[in-house]
Amino acid sequence: MAEYKFNITTNEYLPLRDVVFNNLRDAILNGSLKPGERLMENHLADKLGVSRTPVREALRMLEIEHLVELIPRKGAQVLDLSVSDLRNVLEIRSCLEALAVKLACGKVSAENIQVLKDLNEDFISAFDRKDFEGAARCDEQFHNIILESTDNDRLVQILKNLKLQVYRYRITYIKIAGTLDTIIKHHSDMIYAIENNLPNMGEEVAKEHVKYQSESILNFIEER
Repeated sequence: MAEYKFNITTNEYLPLRDVVFNNLRDAILNGSLKPGERLMENHLADKLGVSRTPVREALRMLEIEHLVELIPRKGAQVLDLSVSDLRNVLEIRSCLEALAVKLACGKVSAENIQVLKDLNEDFISAFDRKDFEGAARCDEQFHNIILESTDNDRLVQILKNLKLQVYRYRITYIKIAGTLDTIIKHHSDMIYAIENNLPNMGEEVAKEHVKYQSESILNFIEER
């Protein structure tokens, strides 16, 4: 029997399919389930204490999010993005992330501007403690506040899906990024552009930020 080493979180208010989906997605994103790892329906059902039906439904949902690949006659496995696929995703994300910051300029509330500043400080503190998971969470919250402030539901949906596809590399990016100062400067410049309603500046800084992230991740993948 396959040994799947991930924690299980239950939720009596959600359908079993969604409980299975959330557990498998979290395991993929935090690296407990590795790229290329086989996902056996019967073994997952045993581990999660459910029938194979909600497992099968959850795997189909994960395929839609490009986290799992369903292979005819072979079953499912965690999708392992090629360098080419990853580069394509990051190129699209760069454009949409820049658009998000541009649209957010002048729209973020004074309260959330302060939250962005606090998250930037929390990011530094977490990094200094070598709490890379905490630093990644601060970075994720930082960008989510900006994204939600665009008032563009379609952009939010598309960009969040793209982020999911590279989410598993977020810790890698934080660890291998050349200097903490570069990320902090990008964050600070984005805050300045948003607070002072400078959309062109915000757009350029966001492009540079994602470019920096992309180069770090791609270099890591190519050198594995």
